[in-house]
Amino acid sequence: MGRSRGGLTTKIHALVDADGLPITFKLTEGQAHDGKSTEDMLEDLNDGQILLADRAYDSDAARNRLAARGAWANIKPMPNRQNVPAFSPFLYRYRNLVERFFNKLKHFRAVATRYDKRADNFLASVKRASFRIWCRHNESMA
Repeated sequence: MGRSRGGLTTKIHALVDADGLPITFKLTEGQAHDGKSTEDMLEDLNDGQILLADRAYDSDAARNRLAARGAWANIKPMPNRQNVPAFSPFLYRYRNLVERFFNKLKHFRAVATRYDKRADNFLASVKRASFRIWCRHNESMA
């Protein structure tokens, strides 16, 4: 849990699949940079997969790590980049799936209002809410 002028803050980082269902989570302090959380989350990506991410995750290290695994990064480049990597605006439109997932996650009051003060309990609440999202998806598909 991080401290800011507004109080205690926490960021939830999520990796979702092509259906917008969660795969991996990570919590960081609110003041921590988003790019630092990618190191261990990208281990779940394999050969032929594409990472669609926000500008905050744009770094050469993350792109090289993905390329070594055989995956491709479609991350909107930072405007001050000298060497602009390949970027597909068409694929980037599908990044809304992660935004939709966070919208669904905020429907759970314990997650939206952060009832739990300890990080491990809060992460458990996020995982429980994600399990419910998975169950709802599978119910509608049956």
